[in-house]
Amino acid sequence: MSSVLFDSSATDDLRREGLYRGDLFVYSPRSSALVLVELARDLIREAFGTKDPTTAQHSMPVEEYAALLAELKPKFIHHPEAKDCLARMLTDMGCDPEKTYFDVPRMRTATSDGYLTTGIAYAFHPHRDTWYSAPMAQINWWIPIYDIEPENCMAFHSAYWDKPLRNGSRNYNYAEWNRTSRYVASQQIGVDKRQQPKPEEPVELDPQVRVVTPPGGLLLFSAAHLHSTVPNTTGRTRFSIDFRTVHYDDIVERRGAPNLDSECTGTTTGDYLRVSDRAKLSEDIQDSYDEGTPLTATLSPVVNT
Repeated sequence: MSSVLFDSSATDDLRREGLYRGDLFVYSPRSSALVLVELARDLIREAFGTKDPTTAQHSMPVEEYAALLAELKPKFIHHPEAKDCLARMLTDMGCDPEKTYFDVPRMRTATSDGYLTTGIAYAFHPHRDTWYSAPMAQINWWIPIYDIEPENCMAFHSAYWDKPLRNGSRNYNYAEWNRTSRYVASQQIGVDKRQQPKPEEPVELDPQVRVVTPPGGLLLFSAAHLHSTVPNTTGRTRFSIDFRTVHYDDIVERRGAPNLDSECTGTTTGDYLRVSDRAKLSEDIQDSYDEGTPLTATLSPVVNT
């Protein structure tokens, strides 16, 4: 991993080029991001009522908590304002609305002290999103909803940016996951039996990088980064928002981070919506990414357009 850049003034073209080299970009809270955060908070307050959502796990049976999240999280994803908030935020962040495509924003939770770490509140082991059929041009965006700490954020395992890791991605197909596993998340309590790509050799967790931002702050990273959920020992549940973007030119020209070890099949390219009008990538493009394992992306310079 190269650098962690704070409040960079780089254009989106240069930012993507840095992300494909392994840089992390961190931004202070912006009003456009805080609108999305407040939408999430409104839905959380509605769901938890008088309970403090960050400590409600201590007074709720885990099955009841999982059921609550199973209703809350889809409400956020499908809220009529969520995509509009996201589109305005991406434009505010300098993304070209005619060439930037996003997937829906998702609400994530990381409960404390092992209360609920499966299914609807899955605590992710070290992984790259590219093991899950993401293109090498995918950029991940992450925003905390409430205050976070180093003990309940994400960790980036920087030694693996340019080091392959033996993993089970060869057994993963995105279409099959959607067909058999995605919609049973809320039923996975205690033990998560869904097959997901995991490391098949010991992982050196250190050195690692943990980024802490205030609510509404933004963290951007390449889908090729090896990262994991930090074991939460704070006594408070972490709530966050994440979503992904791709740039049309990078998808078409196969620009992106290097593919060191992903062998999955299928593609997530059918999930992305254009910022300007919510149109999807063409079926020809989707089909080109759905033929066997992901093609290795190149690090050719991003051309300003």
